[in-house]
Amino acid sequence: MAVAAVLLAPPAALWAQQSQPGNAGADQSQPAGPTEAKGGKPFLEELPFDLHGFWELRGGVRTLEDKHQSKDATLGETRFQLEPSKVTDYAELRAKADFLYDAVRERADVDVREFNALLTPAKFLDVKIGRQILTWGTGDYLFINDLFPKDYKSFFLGRNDEYLKAPSDAVKVSAYSDLVNVDLVYTPRFNPDRFIDGERISYFNPQLGRLAGEDAKVRVRTRNDWFEDSETALRLSRDIGGYDVALYGYEGFWKDPVGFDPSSGRATFPRLGAYGASARGNVWKGIGHVEAGYYDSRDDGGGRNPFIPNSQLRFLVGYEREVAKDFTVGGQYYLEHMMDYDAYRRSLPAGSPPADENRHVLTLRLTKLAMYQNLRVSLFLFYSPSDNDAYLRPNVHYRINDHWSVEGGANVFVGQSSHTSFGQFRNDTEVYVGVRYSF
Repeated sequence: MAVAAVLLAPPAALWAQQSQPGNAGADQSQPAGPTEAKGGKPFLEELPFDLHGFWELRGGVRTLEDKHQSKDATLGETRFQLEPSKVTDYAELRAKADFLYDAVRERADVDVREFNALLTPAKFLDVKIGRQILTWGTGDYLFINDLFPKDYKSFFLGRNDEYLKAPSDAVKVSAYSDLVNVDLVYTPRFNPDRFIDGERISYFNPQLGRLAGEDAKVRVRTRNDWFEDSETALRLSRDIGGYDVALYGYEGFWKDPVGFDPSSGRATFPRLGAYGASARGNVWKGIGHVEAGYYDSRDDGGGRNPFIPNSQLRFLVGYEREVAKDFTVGGQYYLEHMMDYDAYRRSLPAGSPPADENRHVLTLRLTKLAMYQNLRVSLFLFYSPSDNDAYLRPNVHYRINDHWSVEGGANVFVGQSSHTSFGQFRNDTEVYVGVRYSF
């Protein structure tokens, strides 16, 4: 089975497996390149379009032995990103593509992250068509109503935070008014998470009752029919008394293969409906946020199917404040309540470890800036008292100048049980380093 929304969901009977500033943390600085053209202007300014990007070298290694993986290296890649954009009288055109060589997989690849056109047919209306990065909600590394695809492989391997968000092939329509702002996203073909499947990162396999990796990669029954396997997401938002308030709706599928088809032995993406609300604003000299959502597991309304996750209620509250100069502290509390818990326990296959009816997660973010804010030292901690496991993300990032930066960090997993959300990854604890040239 696949690892499901691991930052949110506990292992189910067949357990398989972020729009606010703290979610993805991508560096937005885009300095122009230094290359001079003949006329004395930088070369990039001579182009008929804007061009930004970077070159990056990044490597990581596992600190503990994992018998389910053939290599100790978790990362070993060189990445070159190009991001051209052009504003015309009729549209804003944007693309972003990564060209990389992955030494761990021993192959080259191209990852098109954006390829879209933004149209404004009316003053109150925007339409974006094509591949794009989508995000909304209020959580910091925790997602309830943000049901756009995530890349948990990149997150756990130590890539830059921007890669936590995976692209969507969608149409987004945004309408603005004094009464309410409306965002409607239609994805004609299902875009799942880039989930943990056993490659490079081991996971708990409930069919085998043990940890697995390259020896038992997740096999998935895909949903890739145009229009039949579509997704629709809706957000209504407005400012009320200085607070950003929003309502959400989603019709589609669980983003990770949390279901299982016994006849084919493959993991599945069951149908899902989700409905929720959020608010965010100034509280006690800091920023507070609250978010809630109901996950309607459409293929198992009564919770009696052991191969499909039960419906859930999810709740999140958080607060962030600068407690000293250039030192920010943030914390969150997350609750996940399983509906029809008695039916779930009765349907649980013999020998399967049961999930808790209520899963609790606490997070802590510490961020210190120094050396004229060129040095950033941070720590993010997930701790689940119900699962008795934890996940730590220490990171040090130093900007040498407008073009060069270096960073190092770790992904540290702690837990006694191999079937809990973070405990299953304890042998995948790793350290990583990277160097980047931006232009």
